[in-house]
Amino acid sequence: MEVHLLDGTYELFRHHFALPSSIDAEGIEIAAVRGVLNSVVTMLDEGVTHIAVATDHTVDSFRNAMYAGYKTGEGLEEELFLQFAILEDALRSLGVCVLAMTEYEADDAMASAARIAGNDERVSLVHLCTPDKDLSQCVEGDRIVQVDRRRGEIRNADGVRAKFGVSPESIPDWLALTGDTADGFPGLKGWGAKSSALVLQEYLHLENIPRDPSQWTVQVRGAARLAETFVACFEDALLFRDLATLRYDAISSGVDDWVWTGPRSDFQSWCDRLGVGRLSQRVESILKQR
Repeated sequence: MEVHLLDGTYELFRHHFALPSSIDAEGIEIAAVRGVLNSVVTMLDEGVTHIAVATDHTVDSFRNAMYAGYKTGEGLEEELFLQFAILEDALRSLGVCVLAMTEYEADDAMASAARIAGNDERVSLVHLCTPDKDLSQCVEGDRIVQVDRRRGEIRNADGVRAKFGVSPESIPDWLALTGDTADGFPGLKGWGAKSSALVLQEYLHLENIPRDPSQWTVQVRGAARLAETFVACFEDALLFRDLATLRYDAISSGVDDWVWTGPRSDFQSWCDRLGVGRLSQRVESILKQR
């Protein structure tokens, strides 16, 4: 079997900024929910059998206590934030497993689910459906791959190396050095994507990088300056790596909980509320073909 893990938070943001506004009878914005729901049904129509959607039910997580500058929900549009709970309920009505995170983040849920699926001998392939570079650390060979559905790109371990210049296991270290503006930590001054990749190709993890640049076995422009910053900010780098490292204990469900067997009895009413009444007919057609 193949398992598909979908980044519901990314999908909700993507559809919110791509689609024209749509207001339900209660005056609530629902365009993004409609977009994601249609997208998930398309996946089912394409033959997906095991699927789980991860969401950030609350934007803040345990990482906010680790680092004051970490991303928060401040500035998030209310009309977007309100759609998270609506999406979760609509997906559950569709019969799709929702991994709604509060203490952890959606990325942690996907990482945990990928680990669980990867350890299940029945699973032949795990699709991490997100372009988020954080999830690249979970890619394993050709068995756990990252899928950018919008661009139609699939990245296995070799694909991760081609894109970032480092292997999947070094992604947290690479992010620690380069920073991640989306998550709110800056990385180390002067360490760009190329220099970080060159060094980590050789040393894999932060602890292995020699403090003395004369001992580096790779040629990096400005090595002395980079090494000076690295030594001075090593503890910061370790913290940033910890922030970038996804957790594997965020969920307790398993592969058998992610099989799609059809919608609940209230799915038609959800479709009516969202103004996608014909979607329920499409779902019934998919179910009959299974």
